[in-house]
Amino acid sequence: MDVAAAAAAILEGGVVAIPTDTVYGLAVAPGAEARIYEIKGRPAELPLILLVAGAEQVIGIVEVDQRARGFMERWWPGPLTLVLPAGDRTLGVRVPDHPLALDLLRATGPLLTSSANRHGQPPALTAEEAARLPGLAGVVDGGRAPGGVPSTVLDLTGAEPRVVREGAIPAARLLA
Repeated sequence: MDVAAAAAAILEGGVVAIPTDTVYGLAVAPGAEARIYEIKGRPAELPLILLVAGAEQVIGIVEVDQRARGFMERWWPGPLTLVLPAGDRTLGVRVPDHPLALDLLRATGPLLTSSANRHGQPPALTAEEAARLPGLAGVVDGGRAPGGVPSTVLDLTGAEPRVVREGAIPAARLLA
Protein backbone atom coordinates (compact mmCIF):
# COMPACT_ATOMS: atom_id res chain seq x y z
CA MET A 1 0.00 0.00 0.00
CA ASP A 2 1.40 3.42 -0.88
CA VAL A 3 1.27 6.49 1.38
CA ALA A 4 -1.78 8.00 -0.36
CA ALA A 5 -3.79 4.78 0.05
CA ALA A 6 -2.63 4.48 3.66
CA ALA A 7 -3.69 8.05 4.41
CA ALA A 8 -7.12 7.42 2.87
CA ALA A 9 -7.57 4.19 4.86
CA ILE A 10 -6.55 5.87 8.13
CA LEU A 11 -8.83 8.87 7.55
CA GLU A 12 -11.69 6.39 6.99
CA GLY A 13 -11.02 4.84 10.43
CA GLY A 14 -8.74 1.98 9.44
CA VAL A 15 -5.56 0.76 11.10
CA VAL A 16 -2.46 0.73 8.93
CA ALA A 17 0.94 -0.76 9.77
CA ILE A 18 3.71 1.72 8.97
CA PRO A 19 7.50 1.66 9.03
CA THR A 20 9.35 3.92 11.44
CA ASP A 21 12.99 4.43 12.33
CA THR A 22 12.63 1.92 15.17
CA VAL A 23 10.02 -0.82 14.46
CA TYR A 24 6.80 -1.13 12.46
CA GLY A 25 3.86 0.58 14.12
CA LEU A 26 0.09 0.49 13.94
CA ALA A 27 -1.38 3.90 13.15
CA VAL A 28 -4.90 5.31 13.44
CA ALA A 29 -6.52 8.70 13.39
CA PRO A 30 -7.44 10.08 16.82
CA GLY A 31 -10.87 8.74 17.73
CA ALA A 32 -10.27 5.31 16.16
CA GLU A 33 -7.74 4.08 18.73
CA ALA A 34 -10.02 1.29 20.02
CA ARG A 35 -9.13 -0.59 16.83
CA ILE A 36 -5.44 -0.75 17.83
CA TYR A 37 -6.36 -2.16 21.23
CA GLU A 38 -8.51 -4.82 19.55
CA ILE A 39 -5.88 -5.84 16.99
CA LYS A 40 -3.07 -6.00 19.54
CA GLY A 41 -5.04 -7.44 22.44
CA ARG A 42 -3.57 -4.51 24.38
CA PRO A 43 -4.90 -3.63 27.84
CA ALA A 44 -6.97 -0.43 27.67
CA GLU A 45 -5.01 1.25 30.47
CA LEU A 46 -1.80 1.28 28.41
CA PRO A 47 -1.50 4.56 26.49
CA LEU A 48 -0.73 4.98 22.82
CA ILE A 49 1.91 7.33 21.40
CA LEU A 50 1.09 10.30 19.19
CA LEU A 51 3.34 10.41 16.11
CA VAL A 52 3.73 13.80 14.49
CA ALA A 53 5.61 15.09 11.45
CA GLY A 54 7.29 17.87 13.41
CA ALA A 55 7.27 19.68 16.73
CA GLU A 56 4.86 22.27 15.31
CA GLN A 57 2.14 19.58 15.15
CA VAL A 58 2.11 19.18 18.95
CA ILE A 59 1.10 22.82 19.56
CA GLY A 60 -2.25 22.85 21.31
CA ILE A 61 -2.05 19.11 22.06
CA VAL A 62 0.65 18.97 24.74
CA GLU A 63 2.39 21.56 26.91
CA VAL A 64 5.92 22.24 25.68
CA ASP A 65 8.24 23.99 28.12
CA GLN A 66 11.88 24.96 27.58
CA ARG A 67 13.16 21.59 28.82
CA ALA A 68 10.89 19.67 26.41
CA ARG A 69 11.85 22.01 23.57
CA GLY A 70 15.53 21.23 24.23
CA PHE A 71 14.94 17.47 23.94
CA MET A 72 12.87 17.99 20.78
CA GLU A 73 15.59 20.09 19.15
CA ARG A 74 18.32 17.60 20.01
CA TRP A 75 16.60 14.27 19.37
CA TRP A 76 13.77 14.81 16.85
CA PRO A 77 13.26 13.38 14.39
CA GLY A 78 14.42 10.22 16.06
CA PRO A 79 13.71 7.39 18.49
CA LEU A 80 12.71 9.50 21.50
CA THR A 81 9.14 9.62 22.83
CA LEU A 82 8.48 12.48 25.23
CA VAL A 83 5.71 12.16 27.80
CA LEU A 84 4.29 15.65 28.29
CA PRO A 85 1.31 17.23 30.06
CA ALA A 86 -1.83 17.31 27.92
CA GLY A 87 -4.53 19.08 29.91
CA ASP A 88 -5.53 16.86 32.82
CA ARG A 89 -3.57 13.85 31.51
CA THR A 90 -0.25 13.06 29.86
CA LEU A 91 0.60 12.02 26.31
CA GLY A 92 3.69 10.50 24.69
CA VAL A 93 4.69 12.26 21.46
CA ARG A 94 7.38 11.49 18.89
CA VAL A 95 8.67 12.46 15.45
CA PRO A 96 9.92 9.35 13.62
CA ASP A 97 13.00 9.61 11.41
CA HIS A 98 11.57 7.64 8.48
CA PRO A 99 10.60 9.25 5.16
CA LEU A 100 7.46 7.16 4.56
CA ALA A 101 6.17 7.73 8.10
CA LEU A 102 6.81 11.47 7.78
CA ASP A 103 5.06 11.61 4.39
CA LEU A 104 2.05 9.86 5.91
CA LEU A 105 1.98 12.18 8.94
CA ARG A 106 2.13 15.23 6.67
CA ALA A 107 -0.87 13.84 4.75
CA THR A 108 -2.98 12.87 7.78
CA GLY A 109 -1.80 15.00 10.68
CA PRO A 110 -0.93 13.44 14.04
CA LEU A 111 -1.66 9.72 14.44
CA LEU A 112 -2.03 7.50 17.47
CA THR A 113 0.32 4.54 17.34
CA SER A 114 1.68 1.45 19.02
CA SER A 115 4.17 -1.15 17.87
CA ALA A 116 2.89 -3.64 15.28
CA ASN A 117 2.57 -6.84 17.29
CA ARG A 118 0.23 -8.70 19.61
CA HIS A 119 0.58 -7.37 23.15
CA GLY A 120 3.60 -8.92 24.86
CA GLN A 121 5.15 -10.23 21.63
CA PRO A 122 8.21 -8.80 19.83
CA PRO A 123 7.45 -5.87 17.52
CA ALA A 124 7.35 -6.37 13.75
CA LEU A 125 10.54 -5.40 11.94
CA THR A 126 9.26 -6.02 8.40
CA ALA A 127 6.07 -5.40 6.46
CA GLU A 128 5.57 -9.17 6.19
CA GLU A 129 5.67 -9.56 10.00
CA ALA A 130 3.27 -6.62 10.47
CA ALA A 131 0.86 -8.02 7.86
CA ARG A 132 0.29 -11.11 10.04
CA LEU A 133 -1.89 -9.06 12.36
CA PRO A 134 -5.60 -9.48 11.67
CA GLY A 135 -7.87 -6.55 10.93
CA LEU A 136 -5.43 -4.19 9.25
CA ALA A 137 -6.58 -1.94 6.41
CA GLY A 138 -3.09 -2.37 4.94
CA VAL A 139 0.66 -2.15 5.36
CA VAL A 140 3.09 0.46 4.03
CA ASP A 141 6.22 -1.48 3.08
CA GLY A 142 9.33 0.47 3.97
CA GLY A 143 11.70 -2.48 4.04
CA ARG A 144 13.22 -3.74 7.26
CA ALA A 145 12.90 -1.32 10.18
CA PRO A 146 16.40 0.15 10.50
CA GLY A 147 16.41 0.49 14.28
CA GLY A 148 14.90 -2.77 15.44
CA VAL A 149 14.42 -1.47 18.99
CA PRO A 150 11.46 0.63 20.21
CA SER A 151 11.88 4.29 21.05
CA THR A 152 13.14 5.42 24.42
CA VAL A 153 10.31 6.94 26.46
CA LEU A 154 11.22 9.94 28.61
CA ASP A 155 8.68 11.39 31.06
CA LEU A 156 9.08 15.15 31.43
CA THR A 157 6.01 15.72 33.60
CA GLY A 158 7.90 15.76 36.91
CA ALA A 159 10.66 17.91 38.36
CA GLU A 160 13.31 15.55 36.97
CA PRO A 161 13.28 13.66 33.65
CA ARG A 162 12.47 9.97 34.15
CA VAL A 163 13.18 7.19 31.65
CA VAL A 164 10.00 5.09 31.44
CA ARG A 165 11.38 2.69 28.83
CA GLU A 166 14.96 2.45 27.69
CA GLY A 167 15.00 1.82 23.98
CA ALA A 168 17.00 2.99 20.99
CA ILE A 169 18.67 5.82 22.93
CA PRO A 170 20.47 4.63 26.08
CA ALA A 171 19.41 6.52 29.22
CA ALA A 172 23.02 7.47 30.00
CA ARG A 173 23.37 9.16 26.59
CA LEU A 174 19.98 10.82 26.77
CA LEU A 175 20.46 12.36 30.20
CA ALA A 176 24.17 13.22 29.81
